[in-house]
Amino acid sequence: MTAATLRDETLELRLKGLGLGSFGKHYLELAEQAALEGWHHIRYLAELVMLEASERADRRMTRLLKDAKLPRDKTQATLDQNRFHAPLRGQIKQLMRGEFVAGATNVCLIGRPGTGKTHVMAALARALVERGHPVLFTTVSSLVERLLNAKRNLRLARELKRLDAFDCLALDDIGYVQHDRAEMEVLFALLAERYERKSVMITSNLVFSKWDQIFKDPMTTAAAIDRVVHHAVVLEFTGTSMRAEAAEQRAALAKTGPATPSKA
Repeated sequence: MTAATLRDETLELRLKGLGLGSFGKHYLELAEQAALEGWHHIRYLAELVMLEASERADRRMTRLLKDAKLPRDKTQATLDQNRFHAPLRGQIKQLMRGEFVAGATNVCLIGRPGTGKTHVMAALARALVERGHPVLFTTVSSLVERLLNAKRNLRLARELKRLDAFDCLALDDIGYVQHDRAEMEVLFALLAERYERKSVMITSNLVFSKWDQIFKDPMTTAAAIDRVVHHAVVLEFTGTSMRAEAAEQRAALAKTGPATPSKA
């Protein structure tokens, strides 16, 4: 019998209703293979189950990567860790295992602009996604705008609940934008909501002693720092700016021009 004669539309509808899409897609071809190779019915069922599980995992990974909104060029493969001092490399290696998420531990990446904070955070976020964790990578300014819009429409609690679906929020440049009181309030509400429940990764050009520039009010600043740092790993980035070095190299190349091969 051919696959066409074996096809069962009622079965396919039931498989679809049960959410077993890969079963419906592969049951005919596997049935033919089973008949040719003399599989036991349990082997046939096991092969279908493995295909369903594999394709579900692939679809979930695709969805997680799409939802994470990660920078495409900032991965562990493109990260030159030799630029970092040995203790920092050790911290990064440990964090790449993703175990900090289970304990709702935060990660604070502090240092001057261009020292690799965003690249490391993006690489850590991708490592989490690859381990099956829902992650959102966003700038703090974009997230604050999103929260303010929700608050204006009386949906702040709903938006915070939606963000709670992410095991980790990777927040870039918390010190870059100087927040007014309304922005500070929604940002603090987010940090307070996730405190000791879900992880946050934050990059900042400002050391903690200067976070009063972000939260304005001293008591709010202290409360925000406490919620971020209480259960946190702090990565300190030092050295020169990678972007400045790259710009200098481009300028030098443009000035000298490409090397010409010497004549024999």
